[in-house]
Amino acid sequence: MPTKHIAAIDLGSNSFHMIIAEINENGSFQIIDRRREVIRVGSHTDEVEENISREEIIRAIEILKKFRHLADHYEAEIRAAATSAIRESSNGENFIENIFIETGIPVEIISGKREAELIFLGAVHALKLNQKKVLVLDIGGGSTEIILGNMNQIIFAESLKIGAVRLSRKFFPEFIITPESIELCRNYIDAELSKIYNKGSAVYDLAVGASGTILSAASTIYFQKYNRFPEKINGIQFSSEELKELSGKILSKSPVKERLQIPGIEEKRADVLPAGLLILNKLFKLFNIRSLIISEYGLREGMIINSHQY
Repeated sequence: MPTKHIAAIDLGSNSFHMIIAEINENGSFQIIDRRREVIRVGSHTDEVEENISREEIIRAIEILKKFRHLADHYEAEIRAAATSAIRESSNGENFIENIFIETGIPVEIISGKREAELIFLGAVHALKLNQKKVLVLDIGGGSTEIILGNMNQIIFAESLKIGAVRLSRKFFPEFIITPESIELCRNYIDAELSKIYNKGSAVYDLAVGASGTILSAASTIYFQKYNRFPEKINGIQFSSEELKELSGKILSKSPVKERLQIPGIEEKRADVLPAGLLILNKLFKLFNIRSLIISEYGLREGMIINSHQY
C-alpha cells in the first residue's frame, strides 16, 4: 500500500498555515513538513462590514500556490479551512472561489463552533487526554475559541469575536498601547465574555492552550526562565503568576520597537501580543485557571484527525 499523505491548510486571520502529515496503517500520523506565512486578512472591525482587499487576495493566492506546490511534491490530499476573517468578510465566498480558480484548492469556510470542535480534537489528541475533562483555549487573530469536553463528548464549544489582531486594530492604532486604551480593551473583552459568564463555573481536570497568542506566550515565558526556547512546546506549562509577570512587562512597553527588546518575544507577534494577553488574562480569571498546559496541535491537526476518525 502506498504511503498516504494529507495536507491540512488553515486560512487564519493572522496567518496561513499548512502541515503535511504521513498517515500510518494503524491510523496514527506524523507531521513531516509545515509552512507558515503571515497574512492579515480583512480589517476585523465591527463597525462596518469589510471586504478582503485586492492586495490581500493576490498575496493569499501567491501563498497558496506555494502550499499547493509543496503538497503536490508529497502527493498529499489537501484539506483547507477558512476561519474568522474570511467567514465575516462580505466577499469571503468570492475570495475562496478565486483561490480555487487560481490554485485548485477547495476551501471550506467553517463556522466558529466547528472551528472550536476541530481545535479541541487536535489539542486533546496531542496530549493524549482521552479520559480527562479538558478546558481548551485558543486565541487567534480574529476570534477566541473556548471548549470543554473529553474525547467522547463536547460539553460546550464557544467562538467569540475577540482576537489578537481584531482588538489590536480596534484599540491600539499603529500597535501603540496606552493605559487608557488598555482599559478600554479590557472593558470590551469583559463585555464579550459576559456572553459566557455562566460557563465560568465549569469543572475540568486540565486547562489546555493551543495556537497563536498562547503558544507565543508560553515560548516567551520559557525563554525568560531558561534563556533558551523549548525544544518541544507540547506539554510545557505556565502558571497564572508567570502569565501576570509577562503581561506586566509587555503591557508596559508602548511601541512595538520597545516590546521587541523583551527577551524571547516573537518578532512577528510583538505588535498584536498585548491584545492577545489581555484576552488570555481575562480567560484565566473567568475560569479560575492556575496553570495552562500547551498543546502543539490545534485546528490543522484536528482536520486530519477528523478526516480519518483516528
